[in-house]
Amino acid sequence: MSAVLEMTKPMSAWRRSLAWMIGLQLLVLLVYRDTALAMMTIWERSETFAHAFLVLPIVLWLVWRERAVLAEFSPEPQPWLLLPLAAAAALWFMADLVAVNAATQFALVAMLVLIVPAVLGLRIAWQLLFPLAFMFFCVPVGEFMLPTLMHWTANFTVWGLQLSGIPVYREGQQFIIPSGSWSVVEACSGVRYLIASFMVGTLFAYLNYRSWQRRLAFCVVAVLVPIVANWVRAYLIVMIGHLSGNRLAVGVDHIIYGWMFFGVVILIMYMVGARWAEPQVPAPTAPAPREFADARAVAPLVMGCAAAVLLWSPQAALWAIDRGESAADVQLQLPNLQGGWLAGDEPLSDWKPEFENPSAESMRTYARGDQRVGLYVGYYRHQDYERKLVSSENVLVNSTNKGWVQMAQGSRALRPVGGEPVEVATAELRGSTHLGDASEQRLTVWKLYWIGGTLTSNDIEAKWLAARNRLLGRGDDSAAIVVFTPGTPANGVGAKLESFMDDNLNAIDAQLKRVMRSR
Repeated sequence: MSAVLEMTKPMSAWRRSLAWMIGLQLLVLLVYRDTALAMMTIWERSETFAHAFLVLPIVLWLVWRERAVLAEFSPEPQPWLLLPLAAAAALWFMADLVAVNAATQFALVAMLVLIVPAVLGLRIAWQLLFPLAFMFFCVPVGEFMLPTLMHWTANFTVWGLQLSGIPVYREGQQFIIPSGSWSVVEACSGVRYLIASFMVGTLFAYLNYRSWQRRLAFCVVAVLVPIVANWVRAYLIVMIGHLSGNRLAVGVDHIIYGWMFFGVVILIMYMVGARWAEPQVPAPTAPAPREFADARAVAPLVMGCAAAVLLWSPQAALWAIDRGESAADVQLQLPNLQGGWLAGDEPLSDWKPEFENPSAESMRTYARGDQRVGLYVGYYRHQDYERKLVSSENVLVNSTNKGWVQMAQGSRALRPVGGEPVEVATAELRGSTHLGDASEQRLTVWKLYWIGGTLTSNDIEAKWLAARNRLLGRGDDSAAIVVFTPGTPANGVGAKLESFMDDNLNAIDAQLKRVMRSR
């Protein structure tokens, strides 16, 4: 009878702890349901992250594989782990203040993961380290690599064509060869292959290798192989099109050949990796389960209540901040500028910055003698995930734009304004998507963010300034300032834009401050 009671105590502790762990994780999903639903929406609409639907089933299967070993442990709640749980909740709060999707989603998964060691203990969490870490593949992040991967792919393709003796003229991500013109677009970046390969490669390494050295080595291979394979794929597609007179490897063939090549390369990678697979070894014997003393039997209850209060706190703070902010309509008018710059009605071109859902926007042309400069201001107030200034969707030219393409980008320092140096982001645009068109136009564009009276061109700094302003009760009023003029930096148009900004940036800043005070 006593033996039965001894076995019942650990089982009772498991049931009690599992109930609290699952309850807290369900509470996280309830309290932060908007973030969870946003993640699932991205999985559904983006082929790049469709693999995330498989993550939870894989995690549950991996945990089920460890059930025999886990049965040898007894849950040991760790109250001190409420501190990193609070840090994850604080990260979500700060990220939600300025609507940073990836950070809020990372924080959500981190909270779900941290609940496991907090309630069940470090020894159990260590046994489940890989399944818990694998949960982060739920976060749809990686598209920030698109510009870099596209640039690398274009570099390799052009280099390969030149080595093959084919003359190439390149500008930006577009290039011309004797048989036609080609462009490296987002679908050519290989980011979809890279993310899928890394996730599957990580799982393969965990299941087939025992040593951390081999696991890490294969994970590195799973990153490098799809990158290089994508370069070779792009080069081969252009070569097939060139040698076939553009009858093959264009249109649907372009996609089919790309997937076939990638599939073969990845299959070979896993076949080679399997040759070094290490045999399974018996799981180490877990220490004998320890009894839950009466004083510790209430630990899950106390921790659960404390964690519940902690998880609700960011939402309560956010509600209080939102209540104190104005959602009044924005009345934006561009000022009459100084330095002899006169407003005109005739637009410089048909181009317009692509900023989504601004609270208000205005665009005008200014002239001084034979100099003409365009000014665009997009103003944002009461920002959320559908309306925010700093976003990957807010660009000078979208990759799907049929009339304009961005050829180059950089930065340039301006003279001090109000005692502080100002750096602007620069870009060169071409008004035709095909190199060599007689109708092409060129624009030089400068961009700045105005965040509650502070100027910056850095996305991260802009987000931090916006979060600080909201925490201090100053609201989230922000704006994009874009100036542009015909020509290229090689033609000296930078001096024209610099003169315009020197004369009028203070006036623009003063007008935006008046708009902010009118809320």
